[in-house]
Amino acid sequence: MIKHPALSALAAAACAAVLATLPARADDGARTAPPGIASFRLGELEITALRDGGFVSPNDGGDFGANVGPTAVAKLLAAAGAPTDHVSLAVDALLVRGGGRVILIDTGMGPDNQGALLASLKLVGVAPGQVTDVLITHAHFDHVGGLIDAAGRSAFPKAAIWFNAKEWAAMLAVPGPHRITPAIAAQVRTFEAGQQILPGITPIALYGHTAGHVGYQIVSDGQLLEDIGDTAHSAIVELAEPAWPGGIDEDPAAGAVTRVAELKRLAATHTLIFAPHFPFPGVGWLTPHGDGYAWKPDPQAR
Repeated sequence: MIKHPALSALAAAACAAVLATLPARADDGARTAPPGIASFRLGELEITALRDGGFVSPNDGGDFGANVGPTAVAKLLAAAGAPTDHVSLAVDALLVRGGGRVILIDTGMGPDNQGALLASLKLVGVAPGQVTDVLITHAHFDHVGGLIDAAGRSAFPKAAIWFNAKEWAAMLAVPGPHRITPAIAAQVRTFEAGQQILPGITPIALYGHTAGHVGYQIVSDGQLLEDIGDTAHSAIVELAEPAWPGGIDEDPAAGAVTRVAELKRLAATHTLIFAPHFPFPGVGWLTPHGDGYAWKPDPQAR
């Protein structure tokens, strides 16, 4: 996965290099996928998982299991019946409708990687101009790439675009031009994690993957769903061994600490979650399994 910097001069320089190497084609790690939707109710809200694409990470000791090596990762993958030379990740987004708002959480890989988000939105009958709010978990390309269209214009021109203040400041600190930032700057609203930003929606600090990475808790009629962003990417590796640090996180040690604590809390409270990189539609629960967790998809999300 592409990394995003912290708020420092060194990190800003690193981010500049990252933005310069965003995958330009689907064969640069990103994978195309057909559009798809899976909808369910959460209290008074209509929730829809939106398929955008996918991403393949080689099992080379980089993104996953950096402290244990590819052989240990391959053992977990083989036990789950998955190929052992790579880790396949979905790239999906979440649509929340109700109370007069059409809310999109993350925007997928975008036109540079042939993301299917807009086609998936069309399947559910939503046009880009109808989106009232876009909530960003963090500024990696597979979450913000869809903020612009193929011409480099804002893809959701009537929406307020919400960023954690830390994450937006990091984007602004990048030296040199980047077409996403100026295209959306006039629409951006920033927040501090822990404060409700829309009715029933509160961002929560899940730092480590990036300096300003957040999840979103969505509550309606006493029912709760949490979009965990990139707290966990692989429903195989990181659920079985949440304490393993990996280069997929900007700060591997902090990412692992956050992951261990958050997955434990979500499993203990039996919280329904949306995980944008788990197998589509990425909606379900965590159940204890050995020293880690197993993934239980929600059969109502279809």
